[in-house]
Amino acid sequence: MENDFSEREGSAERGAAGNPRHTRRLSDKILIAFHHACDQSDFDVANDLLVILEKMLKRPSAGSDSNRRKSIESLVAAHERLWLLRHPEAREG
Repeated sequence: MENDFSEREGSAERGAAGNPRHTRRLSDKILIAFHHACDQSDFDVANDLLVILEKMLKRPSAGSDSNRRKSIESLVAAHERLWLLRHPEAREG
């Protein structure tokens, strides 16, 4: 059964010519997983995912500066979301 999932996952990641198709950057997928963890109130996992994102952003990259800036802004917003979820009393004040 696990093999069936792997085959379907593999075919979904390939284009018409059988070449790999990248629909999102890895950092985007990790950020999506972070928000999913927050939605399920799994704050420890959400924090771990942010640590991974920070590590990825600290590496030198060949990407454009605008992409890096957007990634940093997303990371800051994610940290803010996690902090507000852990400190709901801060919203009331």
